[in-house]
Amino acid sequence: MIKSLTTMALAGLVAATITGCGGEAPKPAEEPDFRCKQENVLAPKWTCVPMVEGAYAGVGVARKSAAGMGHMRRIALANGRSDLAQQIKSQVKDKVETFTRTTGVGDAETVDTVNTAVSKQVAKINLQGSKGVDVWTAPSGDLYMLVTVPEATVNGAVKDAVKTSFKNDKALWQQFQSKQAMDGLEKEFPTD
Repeated sequence: MIKSLTTMALAGLVAATITGCGGEAPKPAEEPDFRCKQENVLAPKWTCVPMVEGAYAGVGVARKSAAGMGHMRRIALANGRSDLAQQIKSQVKDKVETFTRTTGVGDAETVDTVNTAVSKQVAKINLQGSKGVDVWTAPSGDLYMLVTVPEATVNGAVKDAVKTSFKNDKALWQQFQSKQAMDGLEKEFPTD
């Protein structure tokens, strides 16, 4: 009887030790806050990730200025257009390659040549149709402006520039076509 009482007391002591040493239950890890914040306050999502369906979107920021809100709007719009121009320039290569693939061009030298010519022409586009579509004023007084330009406008300009580039580089295009024809002939009638 004493042995079973000792065993029960020992089991109780072990159980109390195990549960007592645990202390407080561990706190669940805090979920990261992925909401958009500017100057440590919640801000419209577009100030962090500018996205508008069917358009290229950029954000322009103008610092608070004694020159007034009109001046700040012009600065924010200019900065937003600069952001758009950089985005468009970086995407020209993809758009050109997609367009040239659909027209049957596959030689890298020709695509690179067309890409260079198109990049220069598209860089000259003055972002016709771009406009400020939303604004937000930060606690500091800085002005954030969402600026967009329709994708169709940019895509049309790229397509026209590719067509113009092909027309301007007729000799290169003919050289490419001749090479393609000779490669095809070699495959059809191998001499080795």
